[in-house]
Amino acid sequence: MRVGIHLMRFDAVEPAALRGELGATAEAAEAAGVAWVSVMDHWFQMVAAGFPAEDPMLEAYTTLGYLAGRTETVQLGVLVTGVTYRYPGLLAKTVATLDVLSGGRATLGIGAAWYDREHAALGVPFPPLKERFERLEETLQISRQMWDPAANGPYEGTHYQLAETLCSPQPLRRPEIMVGGGGERKTLRLVAQYADACNLFAGTPDDVAHKLEVLRGHCEDVGRDPAEIRVTVLHAGDALLTGDVDGFVEEMRPFAALGVETVILRPPATSLSAWVRDAVAPAVPRVADLTA
Repeated sequence: MRVGIHLMRFDAVEPAALRGELGATAEAAEAAGVAWVSVMDHWFQMVAAGFPAEDPMLEAYTTLGYLAGRTETVQLGVLVTGVTYRYPGLLAKTVATLDVLSGGRATLGIGAAWYDREHAALGVPFPPLKERFERLEETLQISRQMWDPAANGPYEGTHYQLAETLCSPQPLRRPEIMVGGGGERKTLRLVAQYADACNLFAGTPDDVAHKLEVLRGHCEDVGRDPAEIRVTVLHAGDALLTGDVDGFVEEMRPFAALGVETVILRPPATSLSAWVRDAVAPAVPRVADLTA
């Protein structure tokens, strides 16, 4: 099992210090052997997660571009981009650019979007859930076409029409597509049909086992080998905040047995670089021996 980090709060330092703090965090992550670094795709901090909307929030792809310049090995992605936030052709171009400039390390993490307040606040249309899922599927199709150098022709969908899907330069490798969420009827079907990876919330091992069983059913329906899909979970990692590495390893053992390839940890209210150095780093070699 590998370890990733999800940088979803930026309130430990003043804005003028964020550049240095993020750079130090990225460098600490690489030194520790962390495999994945992600950020959120929000414009306001998440009230639903218990934070004030006014807390600092950085734009996702600008932040990833900066992190790409401070790292050499970690995989970089958004967990996850809301499908409503960007036109899909421009999103695919943005991720292709990140892949080129990071040396082939970009993941397109994407979902159906949910934060209606920030849409209304900044004047971004927020269609009904059914339409957002339709747009999500079309965006997945467009991204795959944009990253196929032999498929520069038009795309005709219900919600999006592209006259050309030219993308030059092409990514160094086709970016991994990660669909986030555990919705059993729609989200996991899209994972089976289009994605290289999924991201689930790590409630209990039984919860994750159930989601993976649903995913296997969708894979069977579309003729896909579920082993092709990298399974990741988002986890609080509370045991690590008290230095209980042994406890964290035992907590991760049943998830690894289910085939979870990467556990992605969320930071507490502290210096991000100190959190990676002091809490996350000791766990990286310990969970590396956990396998399905």
